[in-house]
Amino acid sequence: MSETEVLYNADCPVCRREIDHYARLTKAQALPLRYTDLSAAHLQEWGVTADAAARRLHVRKQGEILAGLPAFVALWRALPRYRWLARLVSLPGIYGLANLIYERVLAPLLYRAHRRRIARSGCSTSAEK
Repeated sequence: MSETEVLYNADCPVCRREIDHYARLTKAQALPLRYTDLSAAHLQEWGVTADAAARRLHVRKQGEILAGLPAFVALWRALPRYRWLARLVSLPGIYGLANLIYERVLAPLLYRAHRRRIARSGCSTSAEK
């Protein structure tokens, strides 16, 4: 099995908590997954800007870069305990609804919270560069 690489926003508490959970499962099962905080990544290798990386989860699998719900599905497929969720979310009607909710509600909500944290801190982060 080839390595799956996950690019995520560790400044986001929700994102960090979820990825930390996946990372614990990965380590316990010695799975070929790697998790990289967008502030530590070479984003040009991913072909995304820091802002785009902060807006959605990104996964690189076999050279293909996925973002948003397709990235989650690829990640869940790589985690034995979550393969059922990948199969469920991949069903045609469910996929469309889940993608709509992620793209129109969840990702924008998390991104706005990220921008508020940046504004409150008064400092620039890699997501602004």
